[in-house]
Amino acid sequence: MTPVDVVEPTPSGIVAEADERRGLDELFRDLRTGPDGLTGRDATRRLISYGPNSLPAGGGPRYLRELLKQFTQPLAVLLLMAAALAWIGHTPTLAIAVLAVVVLNAAFAFVQEVQAERAVDALAAFLPATARVQRDGVRVDVAATDVVPGDLLVVTEGDRICADARIVEGDLQVDLSALNGESLPTARSASPGLVTGPLLEARNLVFSGTNCTGGEATATVVRTGASTELGRIAVLSRRGGTTPSPLELQVRRVTWLIAAVAVGVGIVFVPVGVAAGLGWAAAITFSIGLIVANVPEGLLPTITLALAAGVRELARSGAVVKRLSAVEALGSVSVICTDKTGTLTENRMRVTAVTFTGTELLAPDFSEANRGADGERLRRLARSAAACTSAEAPTTAHPQGSGDPTELALLTLAGDLGVGVDSDARKRTRRAVQRFDSHLHRMSTIDEGPDGLVLHTKGAPESVLSCCSQALDTDGSLRAFDADLRSALQATLDRWASRGLRVLAIARRPLSEEEADRPREELESGLVLLGLVGMVDPPRPGVSGAVEQAHRAGVRIHVVTGDYGPTAAEIARQVGIGTAASRILTGEDVDRLGDAALDAVLDTNSEIVFARSSPESKLRICEALQARGQVVAMTGDGVNDAPALRHADVGVAMGRSGTDVAREAATLVLTDDDFTTIVTAIAAGRRVFDNVRKFILYIFAHAVPELVPFLVFALSGGAVPLPLTVLQILAIDLGTETLPALALGREPAEPGLMTRPPRSRTSGVVDRRLLLRAWLLLGTTSGVLVMAAYFLVLHRAGWNPGDATGVGTPLHQAYLEATTTTFVGIVACQIGTAFAARTDRASLFAIGLRSNPLLLWGIAFEIAFTAAVVYLPWLQDVFGTSSLSLDQVAVILPFPLVVWGLDELHRLLRRRRHPVFDVPLTAPRTLTTSRRNS
Repeated sequence: MTPVDVVEPTPSGIVAEADERRGLDELFRDLRTGPDGLTGRDATRRLISYGPNSLPAGGGPRYLRELLKQFTQPLAVLLLMAAALAWIGHTPTLAIAVLAVVVLNAAFAFVQEVQAERAVDALAAFLPATARVQRDGVRVDVAATDVVPGDLLVVTEGDRICADARIVEGDLQVDLSALNGESLPTARSASPGLVTGPLLEARNLVFSGTNCTGGEATATVVRTGASTELGRIAVLSRRGGTTPSPLELQVRRVTWLIAAVAVGVGIVFVPVGVAAGLGWAAAITFSIGLIVANVPEGLLPTITLALAAGVRELARSGAVVKRLSAVEALGSVSVICTDKTGTLTENRMRVTAVTFTGTELLAPDFSEANRGADGERLRRLARSAAACTSAEAPTTAHPQGSGDPTELALLTLAGDLGVGVDSDARKRTRRAVQRFDSHLHRMSTIDEGPDGLVLHTKGAPESVLSCCSQALDTDGSLRAFDADLRSALQATLDRWASRGLRVLAIARRPLSEEEADRPREELESGLVLLGLVGMVDPPRPGVSGAVEQAHRAGVRIHVVTGDYGPTAAEIARQVGIGTAASRILTGEDVDRLGDAALDAVLDTNSEIVFARSSPESKLRICEALQARGQVVAMTGDGVNDAPALRHADVGVAMGRSGTDVAREAATLVLTDDDFTTIVTAIAAGRRVFDNVRKFILYIFAHAVPELVPFLVFALSGGAVPLPLTVLQILAIDLGTETLPALALGREPAEPGLMTRPPRSRTSGVVDRRLLLRAWLLLGTTSGVLVMAAYFLVLHRAGWNPGDATGVGTPLHQAYLEATTTTFVGIVACQIGTAFAARTDRASLFAIGLRSNPLLLWGIAFEIAFTAAVVYLPWLQDVFGTSSLSLDQVAVILPFPLVVWGLDELHRLLRRRRHPVFDVPLTAPRTLTTSRRNS
C-alpha cells in the first residue's frame, strides 16, 4: 500500500472514525516514520532519495530557436524578400528600412513568447521559504526545500503549507482557494470523517501552496515536490505549447499564398516578356518589379500596430493583454467558460435575509425594520452574530477588512444597524472562545456584557438548532423550541437553499461565573435561538446585461467553478446563464465521461454548470470544446486554473483576486475582475478583426493598378513604355498607403458588430468575397482609371505605340508626366478605396464621414507626400517624376469619388439582397428568448 492509498477515501467515500488509529499506523508504517517525526540523519538520507521539495524545473525556453522562428514567419519572409529586392534595385536605404521592420516585429514577438514561459515559474512563489518540523524530538525551522516524506510538519495560523500532509493531531482552517477556487476556508482535522468526491475534499489532508487561516496541528508529510497537488498542476501547465490564434493561422496561410502568387507571377513573366520581344535582362528586371508590386510590405507592421491599438483600448477598459494575437482571438470567441466567485459575483458575502419566529426580513427592509417593532430583535441578533467572530471589520485604512468572508458579512450587518463591534472592544470583553470545530460545525464565544457573561454561538443550522431549547418570540419573550417552530424553520431553510443562500443560525444564553469553566458540550446546550441569517455572494451589477449582450453575439457561456453546484447554478440563473433546468456536472461526473460522451454533452445548445471542477476536468472541458471547433475564453484566478488558462484560446485571469500563477498563465488580465469587461473585450476583438480585414482590403486593392502597368508593358512587347517604375511602387507601398492603412486599424465599430454570430475557427481573414471586392471591383476600377489617364497624357503629346520615350527623345518629358500621372492616379484611387473600406456592409453615411479623424489626417499626409514626390526637384530625380499641370491634375481629381461611389453602390445592392445579413440565428439567441418567455 502506498502513502497515497492510505490517505485517499475508500471507493464508497466513507472512512469510519474507528479506523483512524489503524489508518495512521498504516501511514507511519508505509512512510517508515512515527508520531514524533524523523531524525536529522534519516531526513538527510531521504532528501537524497526523494530530492528537494521544489517544483520541477522545465528545460527552460529555447531562446535561440524562438528567436529564429520569428524570422521564418510568412510575413517576415515576405518582408525579407522585399528588402532583398530593394537592395537589388539599388535602393539600400529602403532595404534597410524594411529590414528594420522585420527585426522590430521579431523582437516584439520573441518577448511575448518568452513571457509566456513565466507562467509555470510563478508557481514557485506558492512555496514558503521555511517550514517548522519536528526532528530528533525537537521542533526546528528548516528550509522548505529540505522537507521530506515522513517529516512531522507543524502548522499554525498564518503559515503557508509547503507539502501535502496527513493531519495527525489538531484542527485547522485552511484556505484552499488557490487549488479549488472556493472562496471560503475549509475545516481540516485529524479524523477522516465522512468524505466523498476528489482528494481535495478529504478533511484530514492539507496541501502544498495553501494557507492556514486558523488553528494549530501537526501533520505527517506524504508528498513533496512534483508529487504534490501543486506539482501536478505545474506539470499540466507545461503540457503542450501555446495555441496560435485564429488570426495567426489565417495570416500565415494568406501570406504564403501571397508569396506563391508573387513569385509565380514573377517567374511566369520572364518567358512571357522574352516571347513579347524583351531581352532576358529586361525580362528579369521587370519580373522583380512584379514581385515587388505583389508583396504588401506594409502588411506586417500595420497588423502589429492595429493589434497594439486594440491593446491600448482594452487597457483603458480594464483588460491588460499580454499577447497581441489575443486581441483578435477575443473577437473569435464562441464559448466563454467563466468562474463564478469574483467574476459573476462581487466576491464578498452579504446578508440578504434574516428570519426569527414569526418574521422574515429581506435585505432592502433591514433599515426600516430596525426602526420598527422588530428592531430590537434584529439588533440583538446582529450584535450576537458580530460578537461571535474573529474577523477584522472594514475600516478607513483597510476598507476590505480581513478574515472569513462570512464573518465580514455579519460585521457589516451589525455596523449597518448601529450595533457594530469594535475589534479592540471585542478583545477586551472576550473571556473565552470555542473555535469553529469541523465535527460540530459551530463556534462559540464567552463575552462580558452589561448583565454578566453571555455565550454567543453561530454555525450550521442543523448543528445550532440541536443545541437550542428556546427561541426569542415576537414580543421579546421566550417560547419553547417545539416541533411547529422546527417545521417552520426547516421550510425557511429549504426555501433559502433553493435560492443559493448560505445559512447560519445565531443563538445565545447567559452564563454564571461557575458555568464559564464547564466543558464545551455543557456550555453549548439550552441555547436561545435568536434567528437565522441568509447570505450570498451577490452577482455583480451589469453582469446580466453583459450576458444578454454575449448571447445576442452568439456566444455560449458555461460556468466552470470549484464551488457547490446548486449555488453556482442559482447565481448563473440570476444573471441569465442557462435556465432552471440547466444541467449541473461535477468534476467527478466529467472524469467519468468518456471523450465521446463529453463531446455529446457540449454539442447541445444548453449552457452547463460545471461544479467542483478539478484542474484536469477544466483542461478536458477546454480541449473538448476546441476539438469541436470552438474558440474558448477561460476565466480563472487560482493556481488550479493555470493549466486551462494556458491552453485556452484566450486565458482570462483576475487582476485583483487572482494569483500570480493565474496572471502569468493567462493572455488577458482583468484589472476589475468583472465579467462585463470580457464581453467588452470580445467586442473590441471583433472590431480589431474587422479593421484588419479593412486595411487588408485597402492594401490588396492596390495590387491590381500596380500590376496592370507591367502586364501592359510586357504584353505589348515594349511598344507601350512602362507606366510605373519599381521605386514608385515602393513609394506607394511604404509611403502613401501606410498611414491610411494604420488609420483604418482604428476605425470605429460598424453597426451590428455584436449581433453577428462568432466567426468559425477556420474562417479566413481573407476570403473569396474580400478578394473579389479588392481585385475585381476596387482594383480593376482603379487599374482602368490610371491606365486611361496614362494613355491620355501620352496621346495629348502625340505619342503612338512603339515611339521612343527614353532620355533625350522628344517624348521623354511627356513620358515622365504620364508615369507621374499613373503614380498620382493610384494615390487618388487609394483615397477612394480608403473611404470605401471603412465599412464592410453599411453605408459610409451611417458611420459619418468624419468619425475617423485619423484617416483624414492620414489622407492629408498621403496628399502632402505625393505632392512632395511630384513637385520637389530632388525627389523628382529619385523617383523619376515630373510636375503635373492643372488640367492633368483635374483628370485625376474625380478618381476617389468614382472608386468609392461604385463600391457604395455595390454595398447598397448587397444590403437589399440580404436585409437580415447581420442577425445571428444561433442557439444562444434562442436560449435568451426562452429565458425571457419563462
